[in-house]
Amino acid sequence: QVQLVESGGGLVQPGGSLRLSCAASGSIVSINVMGWYRQAPEKEREPVGIITSGGTISYGDSVKGRFTISRDNAKNTVYLQMHNLRPEDTAVYYCNAYRRLPPIDSWGQGTQVTVSS
Repeated sequence: QVQLVESGGGLVQPGGSLRLSCAASGSIVSINVMGWYRQAPEKEREPVGIITSGGTISYGDSVKGRFTISRDNAKNTVYLQMHNLRPEDTAVYYCNAYRRLPPIDSWGQGTQVTVSS
């Protein structure tokens, strides 16, 4: 399994921006899907953005046009650039690495994002 460490969370005012980073302990070149997910209190974990090894990207409906996911295979890092943050974006954000074969399904410890004035 690959170890994942998220960073970049914090407190930001509505309308502000943050960039989250997810550093992997090993190469992510062979990882089929790298993704960001979030979980707010009393809610289920939901996908925010995913990026495949081939560069295909998809986003959750609530963040389209505001968030951008990217991966830097040379740095073994995935990023989530977040703009125009809203209070409803408040959650713990988790990074995930998924590979079908040989199987990998790793999660980071999460980073808290709080959007509040």
